[in-house]
Amino acid sequence: MGTERTAYPRAATRGRAARLAAALRRSRPGARVELDHTDPYQLLVATILSAQSTDARVNIVTRDLFRTWPDPASLARAPRAKVEAAIRSTGFFRAKAKSIQGCARALVERHAGQVPRTMEDLVRLPGVGRKTANVVLGAGHGIAAGIVVDTHMARVARRLGLTRSDDPVAIERDLMAIVPPADWIAFSIAGVLHGRHVCQARRPRCTACPIADDCPSRDSTSEGAVGPEPRSGAGAAGARRPAARAITRAADRRRPRPRGRGRGPGRS
Repeated sequence: MGTERTAYPRAATRGRAARLAAALRRSRPGARVELDHTDPYQLLVATILSAQSTDARVNIVTRDLFRTWPDPASLARAPRAKVEAAIRSTGFFRAKAKSIQGCARALVERHAGQVPRTMEDLVRLPGVGRKTANVVLGAGHGIAAGIVVDTHMARVARRLGLTRSDDPVAIERDLMAIVPPADWIAFSIAGVLHGRHVCQARRPRCTACPIADDCPSRDSTSEGAVGPEPRSGAGAAGARRPAARAITRAADRRRPRPRGRGRGPGRS
């Protein structure tokens, strides 16, 4: 969809970005991340577990997980098989168990059991990438070090014409250049929630959107008009036509699936 990749002059975009950030903040007053947590450590573990899973599922799992192993030291010492069993329903449970236990061990050994307050220290922890670090810094510590860019934020930013990129690092760089730093935390939370609940991939709810009048993609992203998004790195011109997608899906259903374990989630 070409309209989702509309570019605006940088000076004009700064004004729009500030206006959009304010509107999103007003639409979700007091918004918070949907991962249940009581401290930055719980938020860190929950965010790692949320890769390729839903926040609702992670919230169910972490209730028992934190009751059984309430701090980094106890989680680091836990038998791997028991941790895997506890988080199995989140998917990729072997890779995630390795990540959260490695992260807990690093917290104990390098940071006296405390969650770091800098991007540099956080991304050195096992299983932690820039997105996870931004979540923990912003929602956990109240530190505006960057902007959270997940699948939802990336979609919202492109549809609003605030970036032309498909790469999360480049999208964050574009957003940080135009969104006022004082809005980074609120914009991260509200933007992700807006993409999750309103500006959805297949059926964006444009009639319920509080920023629809300021969205260049509104006409092409009305309810039911949007198909699957292009794969990362693919432009709008590379998106398949609806008929071709249907044919391919039918062929995929007939094609035998390879056996064996899939790859686990990467750092997020």
